Amino acid sequence: MWKKFVNFLRKLFFKKKNVRLGFYGSTNVGKTTLANRIAIDLIGEPVGTVSPIPHETRMVMQKEHVELRTSGYSLMMNLLDMPGIAVKVDYRDFMEYGLGKKEAQERSKEATRGIVEAIKWLENVDAALVVVDSTEDPYNQVNITLLGNLEAKSIPLLIIANKIDLPGANTRRVRDAFPNYPVVEVSAATGENMETLYDELAIHLL
Repeated sequence: MWKKFVNFLRKLFFKKKNVRLGFYGSTNVGKTTLANRIAIDLIGEPVGTVSPIPHETRMVMQKEHVELRTSGYSLMMNLLDMPGIAVKVDYRDFMEYGLGKKEAQERSKEATRGIVEAIKWLENVDAALVVVDSTEDPYNQVNITLLGNLEAKSIPLLIIANKIDLPGANTRRVRDAFPNYPVVEVSAATGENMETLYDELAIHLL
């Protein structure tokens, strides 16, 4: 009830035309899959390309004017799919996926530039979804640094425990790692629990 009252006040006194929503996280946690799921659900168009190769998204991909209608509310969003954040980028990792040395080195440079761009965009996002792979340990340097930067800038966020459809998914571990943040459990690949995510977006971002 209290959340609904706060939400009502926000809607009454603070109405932003477009919420710039950034999708942040490590590589291959499902950021683009999630961004695509939301965009296709709401406007029928994907945001970017998904690949098993790390750093497929090497520049910020945008999808504007995505309207979310849920729980009697309307929220207009600009979706910003960020390059995956990594502590280091090694071109040899790309060669394991069949890329030649020259192509791998170029991809490594592009990935590094993408990480820098994603961090710079923290100055321009209104809210963030921090996507984590629920089959892996979420308590890592990338997530800790991301959350610290978002909190320091007072950017509202939701932690998305993704890949709950996979064996080994452990969403309790995500909640235990970050007890002070709201966590939503989803499968971006299958669409499981997306309605809960949409309700949470309305609660926290309106």
